[in-house]
Amino acid sequence: MAGSGGKKVHQMIVGFGGSGLGQVVIAVAVSFLVRVFSAPGPALSPENEADDVPENDSDDAEAPTSGKVTPVTIQWRNINCSLSDKSSKSARFLLKNVSGEAKPGRLLAIMGPSGSGKTTLLNVLAGQLTASPRLHLSGVLEFNGKPGSKNAYKFAYVRQEDLFFSQLTVRETLSLATELQLPNISSAEERDEFVNNLLFKLGLVSCADTNVGDAKVRGISGGEKKRLSMACELLASPSVIFADEPTTGLDAFQAEKVMETLQQLAQDGHTVICSIHQPRGSVYSKFDDIILLTEGSLVYAGPARDEPLAYFSKFGYQCPDHINPAEFLADLISIDYSSADSVYTSQKRIDGLVESFSQRQSAVIYATPITINDLSNSRKKISQRAVVKKKGVWWKQFWLLLKRAWMQASRDAPTNKVRARMSIASAIIFGSVFWRMGNSQTSIQDRMGLLQVTAINTAMAALTKTVGVFPKERAIVDRERAKGSYSLGPYLFSKLLAEIPIGAAFPLMFGAVLYPMARLHPTMQRFGKFCGIVTMESFAASAMGLTVGAMVPTTEAAMAVGPSLMTVFIVFGGYYVNPENTPIIFRWIPNVSLIRWAFQGLSINEFSGLQFDHQHSFDIQTGEQALERISFGKSRIRDTVIAQNRILLFWYCTTYLLLEKNKPKYQQLESPIDHSKPHLKLEELNSEQVDQTIEAPPVSQLDSKQPLESPEVDLVGSFVLEGL
Repeated sequence: MAGSGGKKVHQMIVGFGGSGLGQVVIAVAVSFLVRVFSAPGPALSPENEADDVPENDSDDAEAPTSGKVTPVTIQWRNINCSLSDKSSKSARFLLKNVSGEAKPGRLLAIMGPSGSGKTTLLNVLAGQLTASPRLHLSGVLEFNGKPGSKNAYKFAYVRQEDLFFSQLTVRETLSLATELQLPNISSAEERDEFVNNLLFKLGLVSCADTNVGDAKVRGISGGEKKRLSMACELLASPSVIFADEPTTGLDAFQAEKVMETLQQLAQDGHTVICSIHQPRGSVYSKFDDIILLTEGSLVYAGPARDEPLAYFSKFGYQCPDHINPAEFLADLISIDYSSADSVYTSQKRIDGLVESFSQRQSAVIYATPITINDLSNSRKKISQRAVVKKKGVWWKQFWLLLKRAWMQASRDAPTNKVRARMSIASAIIFGSVFWRMGNSQTSIQDRMGLLQVTAINTAMAALTKTVGVFPKERAIVDRERAKGSYSLGPYLFSKLLAEIPIGAAFPLMFGAVLYPMARLHPTMQRFGKFCGIVTMESFAASAMGLTVGAMVPTTEAAMAVGPSLMTVFIVFGGYYVNPENTPIIFRWIPNVSLIRWAFQGLSINEFSGLQFDHQHSFDIQTGEQALERISFGKSRIRDTVIAQNRILLFWYCTTYLLLEKNKPKYQQLESPIDHSKPHLKLEELNSEQVDQTIEAPPVSQLDSKQPLESPEVDLVGSFVLEGL
């Protein structure tokens, strides 16, 4: 049985790919696709596996669907992050000896001026700092008192940019995310109830059936998108929620609503950490703890609201009445670049505050002590998440992703209308230029020119559409794959199938209008082959666009690389340069040029069997003679179809490999070089400790040549906000 099966596969490959290199390419592609489409569902990477998984905790390791939150306390010490230049001769510190703590039930805000290291610190704590050979990251990061046990708990990361499939409604977005991330909820009624509860919790009930929208299509508001991002991250009941600049781009009202949501999540037992630039006063009052950073250094870390103001008042920096404390703190730790004197004064003030806090950091951290007893229960219950392989996961992911891809493609009315109008308009223009071609000698050149521009127009239309959309979609896919929602194989296969009806419609429109106007070979069989060739070329160009989108990081770069690469294929497309006259070093390019193969197939389909008017013996009398002139005489349409399928498989396999290779990689935290520093002892401050704290004079009264110190002195004039 096995031998006969192998012979059948070999015969299929020989029949499809011809011989030689074609057989090798087809065999490799078939084996590659079999491996991709038969692979199991997503599993945790080996780096996520723990060594201390208790044998009796397998039930607790699965993702909870009941909404229970496991309390997690995060502590970090001596976090240093430096970025070296390309020559590695100098380095710039992004974070310098930053320590702190985040506790469950409390909302922690990381504040500071632009470039202070807020997002860098947030990414370090979330394990989302993009890896780079120029980065060096060191420090100690502990979760519930255990170093390196981050992967034992569920984390959510709400990014600054909200990316969704624009044609899906809010309810559909959450429902599909629930099916992908929580396969344990198999009942439709239970899933609908879960989604409805999440919509109510995040305040999204009023817009549940509204399309998410994007720059082209009006949808939900920015604040609703931000809350939808939180809802998608809360599906698996994460213990810790990270939010990067959650109020960016929102008005004051929407920003406060988003922060109210984060505050409520903290009160529900989550550990919530967010970075924020300069919040309004009502938003600042919602913070339980804050961290103040400036130039990567720690200025303050501790309870929020009035405690920071009381701390800085010890140094003579009083917050004026009726002033937003967040604005006061932002001005206090920012450098004024209006003049050289102001730069020197503000820099010296900041250096003094950084030095003062570093000396008293062990006493002025968070007020509430952490005891081992508070964490003992969670340590017993929580272990490393088990890797559960379930049967049928691949196909379930495929059908869900196919459903989503079809809804996105079929509902994108603005894009589809533009493509339809452009296809018809191009066909009308070309048909008017090449109106009713006859059988004269000059019509030979006209036919070849028309077939060439047909191949170019079809390929460029499909390519530009794909490279303009896929880079943004890839960002969504990377985030969802990072969460383990699905694997890459089901996504690519579902995308290919979903776009077949939409992608085939526009070449068919183009051919249906152009063919009778230009009066090409007037038989239905030839018309069907014409439409089939341009449709296959459109799919190949779209697959090439996927590869370009997977290769470059942005849409702008894809729009630059894609047409440039297509221009090379146009030059070697069989019309401008005869294959026999192509230099040896470039003769491989026509074999991979989708323009050339489409032009060849269209030419064979058009010229075979045609008779032309002739007056001289040297005139071209038959279509076969015209094909000989462009070196297509011995070719068949079957060769064109096989070559286009090879190109299609090549671009799809290349896209798969590029997406796997370019998936996000994150910087690993190394142990600090200096291990002599003691562990931070977090204890509650009393009035005696506050009175005994070291007080530093205003930096403006220090001599420029005197080193920055913090002697105990009497308080002097307060820090005055400029412009008041």
